[in-house]
Amino acid sequence: MLKENLVDLFASSLKNNWGMPAFSNYKEKELTYGEVADRIFYLHHIFQKTGIKRGDKIAILGKNSTNWAITYLATVTYGAVIVPILPDFKPADVHHIVNHSDSVLFFSADSLYEDLDESSMPKIEATFSLSDFSLLQYKNKTVVSVVEKAAESYLDKFKGELKPEDIKFDEIPNNDLASIIYTSGTTGFSKGVMLPHNSLVANVIFAQNNMPLQPGDTIVSFLPIAHVFGCAFEFLFPFTSGCHITFLGKIPSPKILLKAFQEIHPRLILTVPLVVEKIYKKQIKPTLEKGSMKLLLKIPFMRKVIFKKINAKLTQVFGGNFRELVIGGAALNSEVEQFFRDMKFRFTVGYGMTECGPLISYTGWKDYKLHSTGQLVDTMDIKIDSADPFSEIGEIMVRGENVMYGYYKYEEATNKALDKDSWLRTGDLGVIDKENFIFIKGRCKSMILGASGKNIYPEELEAKLNNMPFVQESIVVERDGKLVALVYPDMEAVDAIGIKEHKLQQKMEANKKDLNQLFPAYMTVSKIEIFPEEFEKTPKKSIKRFLYTTSSQE
Repeated sequence: MLKENLVDLFASSLKNNWGMPAFSNYKEKELTYGEVADRIFYLHHIFQKTGIKRGDKIAILGKNSTNWAITYLATVTYGAVIVPILPDFKPADVHHIVNHSDSVLFFSADSLYEDLDESSMPKIEATFSLSDFSLLQYKNKTVVSVVEKAAESYLDKFKGELKPEDIKFDEIPNNDLASIIYTSGTTGFSKGVMLPHNSLVANVIFAQNNMPLQPGDTIVSFLPIAHVFGCAFEFLFPFTSGCHITFLGKIPSPKILLKAFQEIHPRLILTVPLVVEKIYKKQIKPTLEKGSMKLLLKIPFMRKVIFKKINAKLTQVFGGNFRELVIGGAALNSEVEQFFRDMKFRFTVGYGMTECGPLISYTGWKDYKLHSTGQLVDTMDIKIDSADPFSEIGEIMVRGENVMYGYYKYEEATNKALDKDSWLRTGDLGVIDKENFIFIKGRCKSMILGASGKNIYPEELEAKLNNMPFVQESIVVERDGKLVALVYPDMEAVDAIGIKEHKLQQKMEANKKDLNQLFPAYMTVSKIEIFPEEFEKTPKKSIKRFLYTTSSQE
């Protein structure tokens, strides 16, 4: 266990940054750290008077907001366990997670609660609105009385006024459970990742030491904070650093997101590959492929000048104030990565998973190694399940301070993920180098054994195909011993020049030919099928591959 304590970090930040802005909903009034503390103690009062005990589960459903963040902080500083639920889960999934987690209180956005069935969540004693903490539902009338009197009495022990010196929470040891995060809502597949306080504080301390922020720095929170990536690095870490966090409320379009960057000028930007790949493909690549530009890029001096201008312009697109752009959640396209590196753009790629709260590896942009996912963090150990971890691909296994306790009420899945020596099987395949930089090659479940007996990693094919004309996204699957690529077309590009369906298929045939020239014969793609809609994705925007590996569009 680490010596640093998560609840102590929260308390210190509240005290030290009392009058500074802490949270804002986008385009709304800010709350100071002192006002956040006030709301935390208000909820603590309600928890206490309604009989909530340390270790009780409190579920929360809603988009990123100030009250979402306050509910989270109030829960973990009280010693209860927060159960964040992604707002895009279907009602049946929400019911299942609430029940499976044994939650006794529920905080929900009003609009999402309208679609839920109270009778399907019998363990919930009371439900509160995330808009104003009012009651939406209750079982016992004493809860009504508690809430009605709370505004008058929650500060009684502070003589009616909360001051910085009053901020002291009960001691919550690092081995206590902090959160249960569900990676899927579907009955039968529910895996509630149990993260102790130790895992969360390990992530926060690492971030403070390696991507430092200063009090008053601005952050835009647009990744879902119900997901561990956004929660750790757009919320918990900046909050402990005294930053001003603006919640965009919903996953925005690139247009809205970039507008927010221009207005807020964030100091650190967390994002997923989808955002930067789209900017590269739509705004940068077309310019680079013009005839005159191609010629200029061949001249070393002009290439340097052009890259410097693109770097400056792209820096302004992201608000002009960021230390670095941290990309995570899925693999970054290798062409985009190479281009960003060539023009010395301030970006890096990290690696993690929910089961590690999430961080496994990260390196600052100056020391980042191309095609890696950074260097193993200092609170973890790593091994590759192969004869030679430096050259032979194997499953990545980790253990250490960041790792979960297991899956809530799911012993079978826990035993598959964690071995007797506490090594966590990540499900990712890769190699490491002598400095513990991690190079991911694919997922265990997606690897295809070719007819020749050689391993095929479909992600390699997809990375090249995704940069070809009229391709928005793709997934390569095996059918009857052959590789088939499913492609969702870039409909903007298709519509812009009015390509008909049969002509689009011809374009895909040309892409297939070009793709197959880039890889050895055993990786030949036999067919490209046009897929009619965007592929369904996880919260971190990686394609749910399992949905497409057995289906056919024929």
